[in-house]
Amino acid sequence: MNDDVVPDRGVWYRVESGSAASTVRRAAERLGAQLDLGDARTADLAIVAAELTSNLVKHADDGVLLLRPVRRDGEAGVELVALDTGPGMADLTASSQDGHSTVGTLGIGLGAIVRQASWFDGYSRPERGTVLAVQVWPKPGGHERPWVGALSRPLAGESVSGDGYAWRIVEGRRQVLVCDGLGHGPLASAATDAALDAFRKAPAGAPSTVVAHLHRSMSHTRGAALAVAEPDPSAGVLRYSGLGNISAAVIGADGKRRGLVSLPGIAGHQRPSVRQYDYPFEADALLVMHSDGVVDRWQFADYPGLADRSPLVVAATVLRDAGTRRDDACVLAVRAWS
Repeated sequence: MNDDVVPDRGVWYRVESGSAASTVRRAAERLGAQLDLGDARTADLAIVAAELTSNLVKHADDGVLLLRPVRRDGEAGVELVALDTGPGMADLTASSQDGHSTVGTLGIGLGAIVRQASWFDGYSRPERGTVLAVQVWPKPGGHERPWVGALSRPLAGESVSGDGYAWRIVEGRRQVLVCDGLGHGPLASAATDAALDAFRKAPAGAPSTVVAHLHRSMSHTRGAALAVAEPDPSAGVLRYSGLGNISAAVIGADGKRRGLVSLPGIAGHQRPSVRQYDYPFEADALLVMHSDGVVDRWQFADYPGLADRSPLVVAATVLRDAGTRRDDACVLAVRAWS
């Protein structure tokens, strides 16, 4: 892969030294220029990248950062997600204020990130590490809170992931997809790319109709496990249809998980039985979907306050703690808010 090209699913960087931090900053600057952020916002993006990576070098254990383009309503921006398992922070809000420092520096890092960002969110717990998510758009501020967030990570040693995700709004329906191409590497990635393309082009319809369409569209690939969900908070319902080993759960206000049903099958190959199931999905509910590269033993009770964070921070936290390096991994989260 050309190092100057950042795919939509992004590039992961392990940040353990100043040289790695410089690499991320330069990659962010190149991406900002490619997306025509403008000189001023590209400079702001460079500050965000430098501060995020500096924090990982100074404070983090196992610090990694995802850099990727994001698009909405014909506009392009840059998103960075930093994950670590370091000492964490008891009060992320206080730590985001200028002058707060734990290592004798000026304490302007997180404050600078918040000031330059168009959108910022994070989650941190003492002794559990920190997740920070930042978006930089051509114009600062003014972006609505996202209803969905997702990220995928390749198997250790691979440059591409066979897991992927997508979302769309078609004829008023909000729909999301999680896909796990069989195996890993380029052929698995190609199967998932075919599913994502077919999903974006699929006619409006219920999740079961969309899954059947994806199955028909993927016969030229090695196949995939996949699931489509349609959250409808106004009706208090989540419509869901899945094939293969995609895990999904609705988390209610009490933090309890209700698992969703995916049927056996391989989209694109085995002739599957496609069914749709409806579940309660109230205004305070959260949907989390993930591939089998994420160990399905996480519990929201272990993360006080996480359910109040953005879907992207929820997904990133689950991926950090439950994702395995022995397989591609993908997590997607949806909030019931409109």
